[in-house]
Amino acid sequence: MRIQEVTSENDLKAFHRLPFKIYKKDPNWVPHLKQDIDKIFDPKKNKMWRKGEAKRWLLINSNNEVIGRIAAWVNGSSSEHPAGCGFFECIDDQNAAFQLFDTAKDWLDSKGMTQMDGPINFGENHQYWGLIIENFNEPPYYLQNYNPEYYVRFFENYGFQIYFKQEIFFRKIADPLQDKFTERAKNLQNDPLFKVESLDMSRFESYAEEFRMVYNKAWANRQTGFSEMSKSQAVSIFKGLKPVVDPEIVFFAYYNGNPIGMYIQLPEINQIFRYVNGNLNWWGKLKFLYHKKRRTVRRCFGMVFGIDPDFQGKGVEGMIFQYMADTIQKEGHYKDLVITWIGDFNPKMISIVKGLGASKYREMATFRYLFDRNAEFKRKPLANVSRQSENSENADS
Repeated sequence: MRIQEVTSENDLKAFHRLPFKIYKKDPNWVPHLKQDIDKIFDPKKNKMWRKGEAKRWLLINSNNEVIGRIAAWVNGSSSEHPAGCGFFECIDDQNAAFQLFDTAKDWLDSKGMTQMDGPINFGENHQYWGLIIENFNEPPYYLQNYNPEYYVRFFENYGFQIYFKQEIFFRKIADPLQDKFTERAKNLQNDPLFKVESLDMSRFESYAEEFRMVYNKAWANRQTGFSEMSKSQAVSIFKGLKPVVDPEIVFFAYYNGNPIGMYIQLPEINQIFRYVNGNLNWWGKLKFLYHKKRRTVRRCFGMVFGIDPDFQGKGVEGMIFQYMADTIQKEGHYKDLVITWIGDFNPKMISIVKGLGASKYREMATFRYLFDRNAEFKRKPLANVSRQSENSENADS
């Protein structure tokens, strides 16, 4: 077996083709769009290249067949994940898998790195992040990693350890909220200072700043590993959402006119992309438009859910979900939703989501490999333990 760096157009085609070999007998697999992956490795389209760099490799057997692939990168910043690997695919051969891991590790080591996280993304953590470790019998949602069960053995046997688990939840739209959330939601609904609304597309651009405000209060700088979002990042995210967003399933909560909560959902467009065969070329776009017009998508998935900490445990969560249920049930198209991953380092948010009637749907994990095999391994710490305990007590009182 030999390693070959991805440098030519033929190498790139082989990189994209390999998953079709790995998953050819898996009815649940939905290929990633090649255009989405190509953006990640394009320095002109991915801001991570401003300070970081990445490489991709193929593993080729004695018959000149591609049997594995991997990518690795350094972020060039003080990120919690300064170095990582991802887009790993391999036949069921541990020696082959280890050769791929060795290649990524050796390159990262040459760059002065001391650890390797994976499988992660060279970019946003809501895309291509984590390894499935529980429930291999459902299709992935859009931009979610997917893998056969034997990959878990590869990572564990190589020496990767779980840095944190990623819980994914499922909820039927018609399922009722717990009484405590319903009661709190009613109290806020009777207060004219509180309001929830769906997107108004006539002012779509203005929501980027409201999203940024809530995100930075709810997620940034709270031991979650998420850095503060800039205005340009928020605008870029909303520009990317516009072609696929359904305004009826995106919600913002306000207090006295100021944003205090948001729940960003998208149609689960993998229910369409399973028909485009991983390529959104002109034929793939025609298929996409056809299925979009037919309203093939019956599921939505929650991409980001956040509440200003000053309003957590007061009913805003329930108010948003009650408004969502009323809106979507009236429209009658969407039947259920998947809530994208929440790290086990954030038990407060997991408790809220469970209280809103969601049950665990799938478990993934972010692994870490320490190059110094004698170094002490530590799991990701809980987010704001002291405040977490206080909020949990208030939420249950």
